[in-house]
Amino acid sequence: MLDGWGRRKLDPLLNRIAAGAARGGIGADAITLAGCAMGLAAAALVAVGWFGTAFVLILLSRLADGVDGAVARINGPTDLGGFLDIVLDFVFYGAVPLAFVLFDPAANGVAGAVLLFAFYVNGASFLTFAVMAEKRRLVSTARGSKSLFFTTGIAEAGETLAVFLLACLFPAWFPVLAYAFASITLYTALSRIVLARRELR
Repeated sequence: MLDGWGRRKLDPLLNRIAAGAARGGIGADAITLAGCAMGLAAAALVAVGWFGTAFVLILLSRLADGVDGAVARINGPTDLGGFLDIVLDFVFYGAVPLAFVLFDPAANGVAGAVLLFAFYVNGASFLTFAVMAEKRRLVSTARGSKSLFFTTGIAEAGETLAVFLLACLFPAWFPVLAYAFASITLYTALSRIVLARRELR
């Protein structure tokens, strides 16, 4: 839900940063890798309780995730770039809940496992629908120009970012946030299954 609103607000800034990066010879893949590295560093900081610094690195990581696509639109997108963008996003999304589990296994273990399960189901529904949509030559521009078919839902990148940032601000709330967001994520996956039943017969 937040992604469409966020794109309208952030695209001018992302495009300016991307234009400067492209002029400096910085490619989209390098920005994607840097963004993932910052996300993994943030997860490592969460695991040892450095939540404030992790908060900043998560923001920078997601900024890079927006800039890489803008650079790709300037230089020309590649299949490898699209592949890296999606795979490394999933790496980041898995690393942060795992980090909260490692920080406090007793308090966060079950909630983290439930959230990771929800991410797993949602990711499977997202990627499988994208494969089938490609097979049928379906096109979507709901989230701008993407390397594969993007289905929208309640739980998208913006909502995930908000939950991760809230968890860094209020670490003791992680179980509640995880259970709540797992429910929303599973609902998103279910809505995608309903969509598939309607569109892919």
